[in-house]
Amino acid sequence: MAFQFLARRLLQRPSPRQIQAVSSRAFSSERIIDVGQPTPATHPELLNEGEITPGITAEEYMSRRNRLLDLLPEKGLAIIAAAPVKMMTDVVPYTFRQDADYSYITGCQQPGGIAVLGRECGLCMFMPEATPHDVLWQGLVAGVDVALETFKADSAYPMSRLPKILSEMIRQSSRLFHNVNTAVPEYTNLEAYQLAASNGKVNNLYAYTHELRWTKSSAELKLMRESASIASQALLQTMMHSKVYPHEAMLSAKVEYECRMRGAQRMAFNPVVGGGNNGSVIHYSRNDQRIADGNLVLMDVGCELHGYVSDLTRTWPPCGSFSPSQQELYDLLLQTNKECIKLCKPGTTIREIHKYSVEMLCRGFKEIGLLKDDWSSYHQLNPTSIGHYLGMDVHDCSSVNYDRPLKPGVVPRDRDKD
Repeated sequence: MAFQFLARRLLQRPSPRQIQAVSSRAFSSERIIDVGQPTPATHPELLNEGEITPGITAEEYMSRRNRLLDLLPEKGLAIIAAAPVKMMTDVVPYTFRQDADYSYITGCQQPGGIAVLGRECGLCMFMPEATPHDVLWQGLVAGVDVALETFKADSAYPMSRLPKILSEMIRQSSRLFHNVNTAVPEYTNLEAYQLAASNGKVNNLYAYTHELRWTKSSAELKLMRESASIASQALLQTMMHSKVYPHEAMLSAKVEYECRMRGAQRMAFNPVVGGGNNGSVIHYSRNDQRIADGNLVLMDVGCELHGYVSDLTRTWPPCGSFSPSQQELYDLLLQTNKECIKLCKPGTTIREIHKYSVEMLCRGFKEIGLLKDDWSSYHQLNPTSIGHYLGMDVHDCSSVNYDRPLKPGVVPRDRDKD
């Protein structure tokens, strides 16, 4: 293994320019900058000129930032840190996934950065400083030049300059807003930040970012449709696979394989593959049992495509046919699902749709003998809500309550086929 690595390094003949985030295209004298994530130059099959994310232009990112600035109070300052790298063991990291708010504002898909947004400074990005050792072991990353040229920041600095520059920004601000979930000591340990916090001037930013993210643009909706299409096709392939391989683990592997082969970067969450009684465990994740003959299997799956996720659930008999009682229950759930989808239109709320589904299912459960007179026992059969918002996160925009009337661009996820 070590010899193969050494041979590969010698054949590559790395140059100092690689450490400066420059690589050359094979059989060409053209120089292409590697920014640590796909760009139109390095991945023309994914991005068009002017796009930071496939389908989403730099202009759209700048529009998002301007809309966030409009929501902030005068002299308000927003601080958004990138998601941290999480370790599986002391030397093995989990696959990195960017924080949705940081991604929404900057388009940067790499760890280690901090974005600051204010009316006076515009977008200021503090970028990690990669050493030759980092480049050797982890690859090229975006630096200050990339922040300015690719992510269209108004200003950018190496992380080493953050204490002095950000402290002055904080002192000149009236209120601070930050992403509590990704807060890092690089700024929370600053004296200026701690003084602002002690004076009650620090707030969570999510109320503003969730409000912006709640309504999707046409480009975002396109990515979400593509993500849902990938997951749907993968699930159909998995259904056909289930008769020959009625094992939870194999079906989990199959659906992930089909999603990845269709372009998804990752699963949106660990697939729930529950056969028989396991299907009633809401977030079942073991996926380690064989599905007994005659039992149903429930799959709750979704994938992520360029930062946007899908989430769908289906239940079916791997043996190929429902029993009479299974068919009766499935038909009730399917009819409820169809009626609830009809209600997903502007002016309706998720809570209203949920209430309608409960009434419809309670009547149906009583007719088929699952419920007697005690309708409150319905919640023992189904303790979940009808659904949730969907977007960059599976439970997207969690600060937006379910009493908000739906409007064009809002994406609710109906879970009545769980």
